[in-house]
Amino acid sequence: MRDINKEILRLSVPAIVSNVTVPLLSLCDTAISGHLGSELYLAAIAVGSVMLNVVFWLFGFLRAGTTGLTATAFGKGDDLSIRKVFSRSLGIAFTAGVCIILLQLPIMELLLRVIQAEEEVMDYVRRYFRICIFGAPALLGVMSISGWFVGMQTTAYPMAISISVNVINIAFSFLFVFGLGLGFEGVAWGTLCANWIGLAIAYACAVRFRRGKPLWCGVRDIVRGGVGKFFSVNVHLFFRSACIICVSLGVTSAGARLGALTLAVNVIIMQLFQFFSFFMDGFAFSAEALVGRYFGSHDMTTLRSTVKALLGWTLLMSLLFSAVYAGGCGLISGLLTDSGRVLEGVVDLRVWIGLIPLLSSWAFIYDGFYVGITSTKKMMYATFFSTIVFYIIAFVDYGVDGFCIGVRGNGYLWSAFLSYLMLRGAILAAEWKRTVEITRK
Repeated sequence: MRDINKEILRLSVPAIVSNVTVPLLSLCDTAISGHLGSELYLAAIAVGSVMLNVVFWLFGFLRAGTTGLTATAFGKGDDLSIRKVFSRSLGIAFTAGVCIILLQLPIMELLLRVIQAEEEVMDYVRRYFRICIFGAPALLGVMSISGWFVGMQTTAYPMAISISVNVINIAFSFLFVFGLGLGFEGVAWGTLCANWIGLAIAYACAVRFRRGKPLWCGVRDIVRGGVGKFFSVNVHLFFRSACIICVSLGVTSAGARLGALTLAVNVIIMQLFQFFSFFMDGFAFSAEALVGRYFGSHDMTTLRSTVKALLGWTLLMSLLFSAVYAGGCGLISGLLTDSGRVLEGVVDLRVWIGLIPLLSSWAFIYDGFYVGITSTKKMMYATFFSTIVFYIIAFVDYGVDGFCIGVRGNGYLWSAFLSYLMLRGAILAAEWKRTVEITRK
């Protein structure tokens, strides 16, 4: 068990470090745009980032699906399958990236209609989006290569790639904005350059990792032998990502309809949830890599021990974060805002905040287990059903005269969000043993 825990920490810690560096880039972009003389730049960065995230979150399967398929191939010692996954994943990444660029105008206008920002802001958002979107093939390519590395049982390379991209992005943004005088658009050009340089770094790391062995496979191998499994895994993950995006947009939309104060309170609470998710994602990455490896090698004894150890780490992290959040949510929130009304609103919801780690952690870790054994259909169904439950609790009000559709209140919104996360984890946990046995056959 001690060796298993070492393996878990070897994979989890770099992944956590990589996740924690992500907000630093957003903070730097905000700081740069905040010194350009207009609040419109800040708003444009915020809206543009959300729009880009929605687009790229849909392709999160390029990381998760690649990890699961690579890990099982690694466990089998099947080098050809490892190269097939690498080739197929990058092929889809580049194809999807080009399609996003070609369809950027309808995508942009659709997202602007959904977000409904002020007209003055929209002009800057369009300029930011049109520049950053040309980094789509590179960004999706980095996602694919990072997922492949995790499947190959290392998170050190993805951590190095993530930190490098963030540092390069910050440096280029400063250079373009203040050095070359490109103003607001310099932030977007910095992001674009960092994405393409990041792809070069990621590919160079993959070449070095293979130590002379080929990375790619031939066209014949790409289109035969496991291609059906590859696409089914990723299609399920794609629709699962779409459900997750619907929930995220639902939380944001409901908060906005409840007023600016409620929206501000929810932003703080969501930041606390995201910070916890950085840690749980690290352990989920370990689950994907190790469970996939032992499942691929048919070492069910070590697989069960690994699952047990990861569940222990999940319980420990959830209890630790719940205790900190429940007892110190006011103090922590004070680091994020000095608004007394917002702080009061956060403290009023401290019960929900304290429950976030305890109720949400199981969705993260079981997602990792299912990705590892590439049983993604049940993940999709569990997320879809949980999403329906979220919208029913958050937006359907029952009364003596029947029911009506509308935002019920912030307490209902957070109970809906936590129910969605808890239900996802509960469904996957209940089906885990049976799914493993079925998938083995």
